[in-house]
Amino acid sequence: MLRTNCPFVLTVGGRCAIIGAGNPGKRPAITLDSCCSNTIDLAGLQARQRRVLAWVFGINVATFVMMLAGSVLSGSSALLSGTLDNLGDALTYALSMAVVGASAQAKARVAMVKGLLILGAALAVAVQIAWRLTELDVPVASTMSAAAVLNLVANAVCLKLLTPYREGDVNMSSSWECSRNDVIEGIAVIGAAAAVWVFASPWPDLVVAVVLLGIFLRSASRVLRSAWRELVPVVA
Repeated sequence: MLRTNCPFVLTVGGRCAIIGAGNPGKRPAITLDSCCSNTIDLAGLQARQRRVLAWVFGINVATFVMMLAGSVLSGSSALLSGTLDNLGDALTYALSMAVVGASAQAKARVAMVKGLLILGAALAVAVQIAWRLTELDVPVASTMSAAAVLNLVANAVCLKLLTPYREGDVNMSSSWECSRNDVIEGIAVIGAAAAVWVFASPWPDLVVAVVLLGIFLRSASRVLRSAWRELVPVVA
């Protein structure tokens, strides 16, 4: 919520009007221009947030499709972890768009869902790692590398778009957290692909998948704690 010295500002048809100015003896002088400026600034911020989230949502959907094909063709667990993460992120950004301009409590509840999505992706990666341990096939390094590079580029673009909002409310900061994880994941998967090619072994892929599992669990914990701190006054 935007706090200003304008307790009663009404916008009708794009025009502002002060309904009540409070107690003049206890409040600084209020002008209609300053009140309208604050209202317009908030509306502009929310519009920019929605636009950025729409861009990163579209990028993540496209990247998910590409990564899914790459993980199936290469047989890479690390790449699959990125695929699942991109799917979770796409859902996360869709939820974030829905609550731009909503109450702090609504944003905190959505952030809680985001944390649970990250946790779900981590559990899916854990299951994939356990399954791969029973079939230690060497991933196709060339396919894995190509998909990983494209994924890193897409994630870097998303992180750049979200970085100006990383210190914002829990809705935008948790979105930035997801995007930062994606960049770390992209770099790690490229490293895994290089190691698979050099050593012709499935173990670098599995090791990176385990590292990413730890990163996802840590991120889920951070997002869930942040959301819980926002919800505690409401729950209590």
